[in-house]
Amino acid sequence: MFGPPSSLIENYLREAGFWHVATIGRGCKLDSKLISALIERWRPETHTFHLPCGECTITLEDVHLQLGLPVDGEPYATSFLGAIPDKINGGRIEMGWLRDTFPESDNDSTELERIRYARAYILEMIGGYLMSDLSRNLVHLRWLLKLVDFRVADELSWGSALLATLYKEMCGATRPNKAKIGGCLSLLQSWAQVYILEMIGGYLMPDLSRNAVHLRWLLKLVDFRVVDELS
Repeated sequence: MFGPPSSLIENYLREAGFWHVATIGRGCKLDSKLISALIERWRPETHTFHLPCGECTITLEDVHLQLGLPVDGEPYATSFLGAIPDKINGGRIEMGWLRDTFPESDNDSTELERIRYARAYILEMIGGYLMSDLSRNLVHLRWLLKLVDFRVADELSWGSALLATLYKEMCGATRPNKAKIGGCLSLLQSWAQVYILEMIGGYLMPDLSRNAVHLRWLLKLVDFRVVDELS
């Protein structure tokens, strides 16, 4: 399900504030060495990266600029999906159930079917890309708060939820017994490529004519040693 968004649900994704991040998708190739180097320098007690040049961190402004998600508005709360699967694991459902229950809309689909598909599309995007857990195959039903009305969803600070999830995952990944990390790793990587390259003088000013920085960049993979070369 979670590929380029269908034009049939574009209006719903725009109303909910998810259109720009939906067009990004999961196309960003992650640099595991860069991400590992960043996690080694993450300090859970301050929620900052400790680098030779000082401390820095990812902010809500970064979430908005790079992913285009709303960061102002009411904080997140809990709701549930209209259709409920038989198998629920701690409030989480499987991505496969979403794909089976909400097939992609076509020209013959009703408006209600398209709305339901748009909700399922956003849910899979949240669980598989934006606020994923370690499995990247399960998503919590709480993320469907107020998706019954996409205009209300656009008034929520989804960016705050995304950033809090990434902070939590990075804090967990600093533990010696943790070998995996969830969360929006493409944001972590693109943030590093924008700001760390700027610090070492390798920053290329992007085109500012579009809404989300992530959409404007042809991301250049950076060797993890660049983190140690900061001065």
